[in-house]
Amino acid sequence: MLFIALLLICLGSHVESDASNHRFNKGDIVPFYADTVRPLSNSRLVTFSQKELETHAYYDLPYCSPDTVKEEKLNLGEMMNGDRLVTTPYTFEFLVDKDYELLCNKTLSKTDVSKFINAIEKDYYMQLYFDDLPIWDLIGSVQNDYTNEGIKSIYVLNTHFEFQVFYNKDRVIEVTLLTAGNSLYISEDKEVDVGFTYSVRWIMEIEPFDKRMDRYIADKSLRHNLSVNSVAFSFVTLFILVILLRTFYVQVLHKDIYKYSHDVEETQVAENHEEMGWKNIHGDVFRFPKHKSLFAAALGSGTHLLVLIVSILVLGLLGFFPPYARGVFWNALVIAYVVTSIVSGYTSGSFYSQLEGTNWMKNLFLAGGLFFVPLFLTFGFLNSVANFYGTTAALPLRGIVILTVLCVFLASPLLLLGGIIGKNRASDFHAPCKTAKCPKEVPQLRWYRGVLPQMALAGILPFSVIYVQLYYIFATVWGHPVYTLYGILCVVFILLLIMTALVSVALTYFQLAVEDHEWWWRSFFCGGSTGLFTYGYCIYYYIWRSEMKGFMQTSFFFGYMGCVCYGIFLVLGSVGFHASLLFVRYLYAAIKCD
Repeated sequence: MLFIALLLICLGSHVESDASNHRFNKGDIVPFYADTVRPLSNSRLVTFSQKELETHAYYDLPYCSPDTVKEEKLNLGEMMNGDRLVTTPYTFEFLVDKDYELLCNKTLSKTDVSKFINAIEKDYYMQLYFDDLPIWDLIGSVQNDYTNEGIKSIYVLNTHFEFQVFYNKDRVIEVTLLTAGNSLYISEDKEVDVGFTYSVRWIMEIEPFDKRMDRYIADKSLRHNLSVNSVAFSFVTLFILVILLRTFYVQVLHKDIYKYSHDVEETQVAENHEEMGWKNIHGDVFRFPKHKSLFAAALGSGTHLLVLIVSILVLGLLGFFPPYARGVFWNALVIAYVVTSIVSGYTSGSFYSQLEGTNWMKNLFLAGGLFFVPLFLTFGFLNSVANFYGTTAALPLRGIVILTVLCVFLASPLLLLGGIIGKNRASDFHAPCKTAKCPKEVPQLRWYRGVLPQMALAGILPFSVIYVQLYYIFATVWGHPVYTLYGILCVVFILLLIMTALVSVALTYFQLAVEDHEWWWRSFFCGGSTGLFTYGYCIYYYIWRSEMKGFMQTSFFFGYMGCVCYGIFLVLGSVGFHASLLFVRYLYAAIKCD
């Protein structure tokens, strides 16, 4: 639990410092920053020349800028989120009203006008921060002009911004931005002179400071209208599966275990030989799998990611991810991944030692790189793509250096430490039955008992538990909404783990029943097959649910979702194997083995 304590301390201090610093006297300058410009349809990724959707810096549009533009120092999470806070010529003095204050007068060239028109056509909006409160507003709008020659589009650029600031004593509670005032009609074929202005109105509010983010949660445009029907459906599915497995256990498995756990006539055993095929492979069922170093590394990586997911869900339940708290989630994710590297080393090293492995350093390298290396290669490629398009989705050099330092000087030593502890504390592998010297040949099986058909069957039920939630998670990651329903997500995740374990146990039994004793890798693949179904859903979501297009969005979506689905495969594969191992031990411990 050390990593959870570390995260709580870091995040708790962050929140406390924010709350204590947001106090102002009359006339004090309130911090105001511009962040990015991005499309309304997909807020994640916007380029003006490639007709794709990517996020760009605020001053990529020719807005008024101060003489010296200063970039706010960002933490790692903010950089990973694509934030790029910069100063603006706006001046906000606490409790000081302003009326049509001039920002600047400037002449927009044809190129500048073209940028604004392109942004208006794609429904770009700007993201600003007023005392750390997010503000959004569209760049402009399109109006239709009906003439004798047909319908002509007229582009309207917002040039006046009216801020309504609600305050309670010495603190800012809420900010709204209105652009219904002055506007400018622009056309690509000519330059235009424009004056940008803004107004400020201060309004007293009784809402307490610690509740000022509640409106972002309550805002229907930012919150999922999620019904409990999906969770109820998951419960019903799980209940039916439990009833079926319980019935099978009582009617078949329990009777078989009873027969073989008591003295019976050899003729009775012979009569049940074909039906009770799993008894006949007791000398092979605990034979160690092929590629045991890779197998132990896969279990270590899966367990590592499982602990990571649990820690993030716990922090979400405890309220450490407030809406639009910049970078908090990504900071927590990175720190949790790094600190829990010890879990990967310990699990992999311990199980590899139980499998009588000798090259434990190779095993640690496999455990550390099995998930990280594909993630690193994907990140390197996609970050290069983002740099090529000049978007804020590209992680700056400073962020790359921070990640490198964390991985080299914290994650790697913890991985090694976990491996050493696991190797030294590993006990002998517990097998209720002795393993025969000569392996028994696996009989020829029908096609539907192969690995791929079994994986397809194993992933259907667990995927049915989560597919409804996937839409809301995808909408959060690749769109605008903020996910705040961590309670429901925790329930669904627990149901997913239970469903995966039950399905893996059932398929493992059916595999043993036909005297196929090579169940180790099979149980892992069947448990992790839900990750493949999830990637199939990614294809569906991209084609029919999202408005993404172009090379950058396509590569970002399928690249990072591929890593996520691969992580799901490792997590659920580990769950499926451990559940099957417990079942197999129980099954063969209950009978008399020669």
